[in-house]
Formats: sequence, structure tokens, C-alpha cells
Amino acid sequence: MLIPTIIMGVAALILLLIGYSKGQGQHIGAMKNSFVMIVEILPILVFAFIVAGMVQSLVPQQLLSKWIGSGSGMRGILIGTVTGALVPGGPYVCLPMVAGMLRTGAGVGTMVAFLAGRALWNITSLPLEVGILGWKFTCIRFASTFIFPPIAGLIAQTFFGNIK
Repeated sequence: MLIPTIIMGVAALILLLIGYSKGQGQHIGAMKNSFVMIVEILPILVFAFIVAGMVQSLVPQQLLSKWIGSGSGMRGILIGTVTGALVPGGPYVCLPMVAGMLRTGAGVGTMVAFLAGRALWNITSLPLEVGILGWKFTCIRFASTFIFPPIAGLIAQTFFGNIK
């Protein structure tokens, strides 16, 4: 975690210095925009970390292993896929949850299926997709991507299932 933090810090500092050097106050506007994003995203991020921590603490490891552990097979992969499709929020919600579940014993394949299901079957964005792109396109897109989350989970479980 330290190296990505350093990389993001250096990138932020460089961009801030570039904005400052232009002399038109761009860095001030950028910092105001950053603060607005922090205020909007921080609460959901805090709650996502609470959910991730609670999953680790409250869900018995035997139960988690049975249903979504590396030995859960196709059942776990399908549970991961459907759960990923149903979870609201962006990556700042899903990624802490996945990290927490992996630490508690969830299978790699299940969590890959979870993230793929989140990306491709995102139920929470379907109304927006239908509203903007129409039913026909949405159905074509959904049908075209339907098999990929479970396949991604199977590939991950087959080739990387023993990696913790």
C-alpha cells in the first residue's frame, strides 16, 4: 500500500506544481474541486470500510469458506457474480468489500466473478442505461456480456485459486 500511496502523492504534487506554475490560479480551482469530491465520496468510503471490516468480523470463516471460498466451486462463482451485480456504488465501495472478503477466506475466482459481475451486470445502472441507450441496446449488451463474469471467475479459480 505504501508504493501506490507514494506514486499518487508524487503525481498530485507534480500536477499541483504545474497548475501553480501556470500562474492563472488553476491550482486553486483544482483544490476546490478536490475538496468537493472528498466531501461527496468520503462518507461512502468510510461506510464501505466499515462494511468490509464487519464482514471480516461477523461472518464466520467456515460459513464464508463454504459459500464463497476457493472450495465452493461454481456455486461460489455464481454467488459472487450475482452479488457483484447487486452491490450499489462504485469501486470505492466494492474494492474494500472484496479486500475484506479475501482476507476472510473468499476464493479468488469468486471475487473475480464479483468484480466482473459488478462491471458487466451492474443492476443499479440498468435504469440509466435503458433511459439513455434504450431497451433494445441494453438487452443486446446484457446478453452479449452475460457469460463473462462466471467465465472470468472460473479462469481465475483454475489458474490462480491457490494464491492468497
